[in-house]
Amino acid sequence: MEKYLVFKSLAIIIVAAKIFGLGARKLKAPQVAGEIVAGILIGPSVLGLVQYSDFLGQMAEIGVMILMFTAGLETRISELKKTGVKALAIACAGVFIPLILGTLLYFVFYGTAPWGSEEFFKAVFIGLILTATSVGITVEALKELGKLSDTVGTTIMSAAIIDDVIGIIVLTIVIGFKDPSQNIGKTLLMTGLFFVFCLVFGYIVYRLFKIYDKKHRHTRRIPIIGLAMCFMLSYVAERYFGVADITGAFIAGVILSSLKDSSYISRKMDINSYMIFGPVFFASIGIQNDLSSFNMGILLFSLAFVIVGMGAKVVGCGAVARICGFKGRDSLKIGCGMMTRGEVALIVAQRGFTVGMLDPAYSTSVIMLIIISSILTPIILKVLYNEKSTNNEVAENVT
Repeated sequence: MEKYLVFKSLAIIIVAAKIFGLGARKLKAPQVAGEIVAGILIGPSVLGLVQYSDFLGQMAEIGVMILMFTAGLETRISELKKTGVKALAIACAGVFIPLILGTLLYFVFYGTAPWGSEEFFKAVFIGLILTATSVGITVEALKELGKLSDTVGTTIMSAAIIDDVIGIIVLTIVIGFKDPSQNIGKTLLMTGLFFVFCLVFGYIVYRLFKIYDKKHRHTRRIPIIGLAMCFMLSYVAERYFGVADITGAFIAGVILSSLKDSSYISRKMDINSYMIFGPVFFASIGIQNDLSSFNMGILLFSLAFVIVGMGAKVVGCGAVARICGFKGRDSLKIGCGMMTRGEVALIVAQRGFTVGMLDPAYSTSVIMLIIISSILTPIILKVLYNEKSTNNEVAENVT
């Protein structure tokens, strides 16, 4: 009868994740944060209702693939073209400044480590988590202010998309370094070959999908074939190129993102993700979180992690935006708009736990960063836009 225990675990996870997810949304916090908290409570650290297992791990892995596939589907290449070089420059700063400062933060708390050592990769992974940007909260704030389609809003959107693409590439390279048989040249070569393969494969598949999509609009076969392609490209990435499987899933989404039915595919993926795979993934992060390892040292590190994580985006992205010609207040808006974290940060952290390059104790730091940045970002953006409006009104009254 042991094999049937998994059904009990799934039932508890789904119900608990949804209750706490909705509670988080009521408190204006990300729903995923509530699902993670649910995992902590029902996991071994608190109530012990659910134990982490290989099956839950595999379910969570499917959840990651679907999340990354959906993220790729929602990528708008046309949006990237609007701001071009400026968005690319801002995105690069949004990756490498947090990466460097996050790595240095770990060294400050736990001491420096030689290149290639286990501690060195832990430090780099802390920096990698900080590279991710979740623009969803920012989008909602800009929508409310009516500023989503202006130059600043478009730049934030484009830079956030490019930011995550670069971050995933860096993640792939860092994971490749962990294997002693790999060297820098080989890792970079295989990564480059994978993206060349994706360009050729992606063009062929896109043309075939476009023809099929034209003849069979809004049929369930389209998302089914798309999901199969997501899993296949994930397998090819890991098996033949040594590239992280989530990179393959993301690229699969990007390939199909320009189809007329891309939003239809995305909605079908959301059903699977919302009902089961998403809750299992986010709750599993909480279930794996060992509160017995939580101490004052982790708390202090988490607070510093939040400050550095948010500050690195504001300083890095804001400074480059200023160099690219944006005015002082607009560059600050861009920096603040880039500082939210969400699913991608969790996916990067989970990948670190899976490959043994990061201690699960640091999931607390990631959760704190997501919650605090998601609450503060809309407030700060509203203040920045309202101050500008007030200044304009004063100037008009004076004239």
